[in-house]
Amino acid sequence: MLDQDLKAQLKAYLERVTQPIEISAALDGSEKSAEMQSLLHDIVSLSDKITLVERDETGVRAPSFTIGRPDGSVHLRFAGIPMGHEFTSLVLALLQVGGHPSKEAADLLEQVRNLDGDFAFETYFSLSCQNCPDVVQALNLMAVLNPRISHVAIDGALFQDEVEQRQVMSVPTVYLNGQPFGQGRMELAEIVTKIDTGAAKRAAGKIAAKPAFDVLVVGGGPAGAAAAIYAARKGIVTGVVAERFGGQVLDTMSIENFISVQETDGPKLAAQLEQHVRQYDVDIMNLQRAQKLIPGELIEVQLESGASLKARSVVLSTGARWRQMNVPGENEYRNKGVAYCPHCDGPLFKGKRVAVIGGGNSGVEAAIDLAGIVNHVTLIEFDSQLRADEVLQRKLRSLTNVRVIVSAQTTEVLGDGQRVSGLVYKDRPSGEEHGVDLEGIFVQIGLLPNTEWLKGTLKLSPRGEIEVDARGETSIPGVFAAGDCTTVPYKQIVIAMGEGSKAALSAFDHLIRTSAPAQDATRAAA
Repeated sequence: MLDQDLKAQLKAYLERVTQPIEISAALDGSEKSAEMQSLLHDIVSLSDKITLVERDETGVRAPSFTIGRPDGSVHLRFAGIPMGHEFTSLVLALLQVGGHPSKEAADLLEQVRNLDGDFAFETYFSLSCQNCPDVVQALNLMAVLNPRISHVAIDGALFQDEVEQRQVMSVPTVYLNGQPFGQGRMELAEIVTKIDTGAAKRAAGKIAAKPAFDVLVVGGGPAGAAAAIYAARKGIVTGVVAERFGGQVLDTMSIENFISVQETDGPKLAAQLEQHVRQYDVDIMNLQRAQKLIPGELIEVQLESGASLKARSVVLSTGARWRQMNVPGENEYRNKGVAYCPHCDGPLFKGKRVAVIGGGNSGVEAAIDLAGIVNHVTLIEFDSQLRADEVLQRKLRSLTNVRVIVSAQTTEVLGDGQRVSGLVYKDRPSGEEHGVDLEGIFVQIGLLPNTEWLKGTLKLSPRGEIEVDARGETSIPGVFAAGDCTTVPYKQIVIAMGEGSKAALSAFDHLIRTSAPAQDATRAAA
């Protein structure tokens, strides 16, 4: 199952195992079961601390396997073969069950150990989903740390009947004790906060007690990470407050135009960004959404949690999100057939009919990827012609199961109350409306800046972008902005990083040209 290179890599990792591990498999004679059995034999052959045991596995999903300890204190199962993006989840599960410590913060790990209650988690993932491993790994770790927590990671493409029954139409989808718990990427701290009542209040209290920063960066994407690094390198007190560190990069599958790095993926780059920031004395406050900006001698940023932060200067780098169609039915059927990540959710629509909305590079790339999975793709473009690069258009035209409709405006998403059943579009030249029967809709029509919370506070463009000058300064002195939330053209990772660096340098220049507020004079002694 594993090639020699993977075996060598895994063997090196397994040398860190200090406690015995028991693996138990539930097999059903299928081809996938044979693959799983081969994988498990490969794993067992690489470490004398791992054994494959036979137990009565009736009543569980097959093929699947558990990774546990001889005393039965760990309840962790993979229903499916964790390769692709999930291979890292498999390796981490083996290491953590085998006694290798997690790199998560010590106080967060202790919080998991002390959770009071019985929590049975189930996560539906796809092997091509770049967001799924974060959720799988977080819940696996919780199952390792606390014997009252169990977790089953389920490959949705392998257990299609179950996916249909539970109407899972996006991944990752998490159930807790048989009830829906969450969808989309979630970090360990976010999951723990949802089940540990009072955690959010405690976190807000800690944040509110922090003294003023020299530079406060709002947003943790490429622009925010670059700003934090450049500010911290100047030796000034720097903080980052972010809804999720990494931002939209976490939802990016393949990155091939980041100069000097031939190819990487979003989650990997996001992790590297955070690691780089943490090399400096930067106070990172994650899972916090900014709610209001209050100008003043000390600029205040109020958070949805109820806490607030103050700083002598601020860099806004809140990024952007996928733009919605804003048509009837879209919100009702979001994650019930309406999706925004073809890499994540595409495998759930295997053999079905889907539409892609948008004819730019993202839309055409999505249609090409989906055409290899689904039965048929209908691509709908508002303009009279596709806007994607010609090389992508040539590839699209070569596919026999793709239909392209231009000069078309999607006007409604149709469904049966539970899931998408079709859409309605208007032919723009004639005004006639047409229906398309399908099971999934992937929206790829550009980005919307995350700036609603700033309306009425500083100057925004008609598109909602923060207006900045050549130095990254906004209409408020001491407040700078960078990245996809600004009027700077070309929303690219490399450009956002450059703009974040420039904004931090401009903030530093602002600080050395203005005197510190009197109320901040005692900070050094605090």
